[in-house]
Amino acid sequence: MCRWLAYSGTPIPLEELLVKRERSLIDQSLHARRGATTTNGDGFGVGWYDAGGSPRLYRSTHPAWNDRNLKELAAGVSSPLFFAHIRASTGTAIQETNTHPFRHGRWLWMHNGLIREFPILKRDLVLAVDDALYPSIEGTTDSEAMFHLALTFGLEDDPIAAVGRMVGFVEATGRRHGVEHPVQMTIATTDGTTVWAFRYSSEGDSRSLFYSTRMDALKAVYPDLAELSALSDETRVVVSEPLGDLPGAWNEVPESHVGIVRPGTDDLRPFRPSLPD
Repeated sequence: MCRWLAYSGTPIPLEELLVKRERSLIDQSLHARRGATTTNGDGFGVGWYDAGGSPRLYRSTHPAWNDRNLKELAAGVSSPLFFAHIRASTGTAIQETNTHPFRHGRWLWMHNGLIREFPILKRDLVLAVDDALYPSIEGTTDSEAMFHLALTFGLEDDPIAAVGRMVGFVEATGRRHGVEHPVQMTIATTDGTTVWAFRYSSEGDSRSLFYSTRMDALKAVYPDLAELSALSDETRVVVSEPLGDLPGAWNEVPESHVGIVRPGTDDLRPFRPSLPD
């Protein structure tokens, strides 16, 4: 499987979470504690928003722990919103176009999990992608197919409903082909302002996903912790697994839920798939 993180808040250098934490994402590429695999060495990617609000990508097939350019970039780039992903392939090729995050316009998307029996389901799934979107599929992963299905089903207008339709369609397609539990996923997507993070699986036993405690609450508990003092109260991190052991800092996303991180009040609500109209 994979590990990922999504950050939203006070602009910080990417290295603060990719490199400097006790259990940074680069550390997790070698020593994941809650993933299906301990090592996630089949490529990595980072996506961030620049000063003009445009998403930028750096993706590579190198293991994250062995890429000097990643550390240089992470030290030199600061952003108020960024994604990072380390990949453990579930069968598709190790190539740059298969690394996450994926991008469409202002949108970024990354995924941990799989569509079971994807080679069997792939034809039916990709043929449902809107004709105008189909040429944008560059790689061969189930994750990118899920992204383009969600775009087809209205991601840019209503992300929660669109992801629900995508999951419902994949499940219906899978079960038509005799796949009992087609979907295993934690997904993050963003338009550059709001982050939506989903935890769901057809069998009700999803991969781990955590979100950070409200920053004002953490500052009240740890008033002398310097690394918190410069962060706004709206700063949040969503991660496949915690970046450290600070008591009270991390909360597990419940099974079959979606979290919404946005300016103002964040939200956590149940998530259920639905069939497309």
